[in-house]
Amino acid sequence: MDNIKEFADIVKNSRKIVFFGGAGVSTESGIPDFRSVDGLYNQQWDYPPETILSHTFFEKHTEEFYRFYQAKMNCLNAKPNAVHLKLAELEAEGKLSAVVTQNIDGLHQAGGSKKVYELHGSVHRNYCTKCGKFFDSAYVFAQENVPYCDSCGELIKPDVVLYEEGLNDEIVEGAVRAISECDTLIIGGTSLNVYPAAGMIRYFRGNSLVIINKSPTQYDRNADLLICRNIGEVFTGI
Repeated sequence: MDNIKEFADIVKNSRKIVFFGGAGVSTESGIPDFRSVDGLYNQQWDYPPETILSHTFFEKHTEEFYRFYQAKMNCLNAKPNAVHLKLAELEAEGKLSAVVTQNIDGLHQAGGSKKVYELHGSVHRNYCTKCGKFFDSAYVFAQENVPYCDSCGELIKPDVVLYEEGLNDEIVEGAVRAISECDTLIIGGTSLNVYPAAGMIRYFRGNSLVIINKSPTQYDRNADLLICRNIGEVFTGI
């Protein structure tokens, strides 16, 4: 428990924290990640998830894309866990200035966080590819397969960043600014293998870099505190 106590002390003495998180945060709420033993890469599909969740596949194999998307990206019943709730609490206390997430499930907002930079978008926002009409996630997941606009009849696309697509410039700028201005950066539940998102932590110039992840990351040697444990357990302990 010593490293959890050290983590708690860092949080207590910090004035401007940014949390940078990945799939390991969502798995605490029962949402599978891509690369774990039980993740999507180890489930049987005709194509690997990276292929299915690409811009090209969405355009050329829309029906197969949505068959996978509706089966595996439906997180509407997932609830915020201890990590989401603690981060919202730290924000309310004025200690945490922003959450930067690679997740698309919206659980940080559901848990109470206000300042969230969603690098890869959100399943909760969906738009008609022609007229731009907004549709919530309940509408998209309720369709038997490909969802179409109820106004103009054209295809609806989730507002998530697919492989081959670029990140939103405004969100990236906000996330980089937050990371560069914080005194403590907590990286949690991410392998730091997905770029350009993972490269953003290079902008950190603060005092304490904390990495909480069950498996090693390429930035472990740079950490002031490294905790190789379940992130939910760590956050429950502070």
